[in-house]
Amino acid sequence: MHIHVTGSGPALVLIHGWALHGGIFAPLVERLSAHFQLHVVDLPGHGFSREDSTPLKLPYLVSAIASATPPAVWCGWSLGGLVALHAAATLPQVRGLAMLAATPRFVRDADWPDAVEPSVFEQFSRDLQQDYRGTLERFLALDVMGSQHARSELRTLRDALVERGEPAPHALHEGLALLARADLRGALPALHKPGLWIGGQRDRLVPAAALHRAAALAPAGRHQAHTVEGGGHAPFLGHADQVAGLLQRFVADCA
Repeated sequence: MHIHVTGSGPALVLIHGWALHGGIFAPLVERLSAHFQLHVVDLPGHGFSREDSTPLKLPYLVSAIASATPPAVWCGWSLGGLVALHAAATLPQVRGLAMLAATPRFVRDADWPDAVEPSVFEQFSRDLQQDYRGTLERFLALDVMGSQHARSELRTLRDALVERGEPAPHALHEGLALLARADLRGALPALHKPGLWIGGQRDRLVPAAALHRAAALAPAGRHQAHTVEGGGHAPFLGHADQVAGLLQRFVADCA
């Protein structure tokens, strides 16, 4: 698995979301590498890890990343948040958890209303088989929908999508299955490590209310949720200074 290391200081692991790669974190790398040693992951089937055969399942992903990184705060965006949360719940070397537009459960049910309908991921999975590139384009549009900086963020996501080669189709299907099935809410009550939850006010995939709901499941006082005004599903693109500032303070406190 490709993990790019840059900067110096306390370690911070960055894990990207569905269909993208670690290069999407360029705005955060630019702002944080002077303060921290960043370990920027390309998940299997994505970016420079396109040929990596590690299954896109949480125990395998966490084990592979942990074996290649030092004790660190783990930060995951969207799908990457599931990886980071599983690591925080199972590994002592994870010093803190930062969740960017990510929750322990991405699909809606009776007791988890602030999420997307299960049919959304089912439809994307079917569409991938018929119109691979068109489906990716529609998902990127959903990422930025409602964002104050939607147009520029969409350009960034489109450029990043092909910057390191297109993601492997099998990895996209595995990633959608992970988003549709994972439910890590049960890990939060026992998670005594510090946590930071950052979401966009206008996020259509992970509503800000879901982050506050998730943070409230953790032990009192250990997890904090912040809403980025005008932000969409990728708030670190259009509001990089704000998100980097929140991460900087959090990682420094964990260190």
